[in-house]
Amino acid sequence: MSSLKLTNVNMVYPSGETALYNVNLQAEDREFLVIFGDDKSGKSSLLRAIAGLEDVTDGTISIDDKDVTSAEAKDRDIAMVFKSGTLNASLSVEDNLAFGLRLRKAPEALVKERVKIVSEILGLNDVLTRKPKVLTAAAKQRAIVGRAVVREPKIYLFDEPFSGLDEKLKQDMLSVVINLQARLSGTFVYATKSLSEAMSIGTRIAVLKNGFVQQIDLPENLYDYPTNEFVAFTIGSPTVNFIRKVKITVENGVYYGVNGNIKLEIPQNIVARFENISEYVDSDRYVTLGLRPEDLKIAEQGGIAAKVSKADEGKKFAECEVTPDICLNVTANGEVSKGAEVNIAADLSKLLIFDGQTALTLLNRDGGYKLNSYADSQFMPMPKADEQSIHESLNPKKQVKKK
Repeated sequence: MSSLKLTNVNMVYPSGETALYNVNLQAEDREFLVIFGDDKSGKSSLLRAIAGLEDVTDGTISIDDKDVTSAEAKDRDIAMVFKSGTLNASLSVEDNLAFGLRLRKAPEALVKERVKIVSEILGLNDVLTRKPKVLTAAAKQRAIVGRAVVREPKIYLFDEPFSGLDEKLKQDMLSVVINLQARLSGTFVYATKSLSEAMSIGTRIAVLKNGFVQQIDLPENLYDYPTNEFVAFTIGSPTVNFIRKVKITVENGVYYGVNGNIKLEIPQNIVARFENISEYVDSDRYVTLGLRPEDLKIAEQGGIAAKVSKADEGKKFAECEVTPDICLNVTANGEVSKGAEVNIAADLSKLLIFDGQTALTLLNRDGGYKLNSYADSQFMPMPKADEQSIHESLNPKKQVKKK
């Protein structure tokens, strides 16, 4: 199999819109790298650039340390499964699987061998002679995947291939892809906007926003050590609670985060990671605190006083209003009702702290961070304002037509 590397890749469309900005990432031999982001993040543009279906404006794309930036798609030896993949309705499953190899004039013995291997892995042996119109939805999806991967390419790309499927079939197909990657020992790059997909299948995850890389790391590191507010908010369900405009104070050697009547003691393990905390103490610099719902629980007394603003019977989480401007999603396990006066106990040992202006994390990584050998795990994104400024300057404003 093969490795993949993108260096300083930019993609600007003819309209002037920037799809990718200074992207640097790598996928090692036999890795399962997930590209995660919403519909406007640049996931599809990134995969299409790797496949050679769209040109990059600047930067380098390398496969096995060979520069393929200018190479035609057919010469990159990459397979891609698209979001709306289809089969040739006039061909049998077997001929659909063999189509790509025969198009490349592969020896028939090799064609039969590869079709046999892939059909066995994907469980298609019983439907090889059937046409697509009589296949079940599951068999059709397996055949679509099989047709793309049958020729054993260097890199396997998946662009939200199962986004339109029902949940059960989607889970079945994810299991198929995971098994396929293990059996073929391939290098897989899989794009998705589903957090559950990303967290369950990726060796590492690259988080994209508006064409900008935010963080590339192991799933557990993204959750526990987010580089900025965006990653913290994106990685986690329910999403993280933010308390903004917090001042750092110190009393008798104990540090606190204060916003009005809210006063939270910052535990020593967090202070130890907050290298420049003295620059924030009693200054004009604000921070943003991040508290995950699973670290907040309803308590009998003490903690943060709040009023339940939304609670669904039997649901694990409830929304609690602390002030008119601060509402926290907390673990309730269906034990509270709307309107109830409650206290919230917080496990602050897992507190997240971000700069109020840049939105970047203020906490260094500690021994809980799972080390890996990838250089891009050390990547830090731009401050929020800088990224926004670049995004606005590179993307032309749409003209509003006068009536």
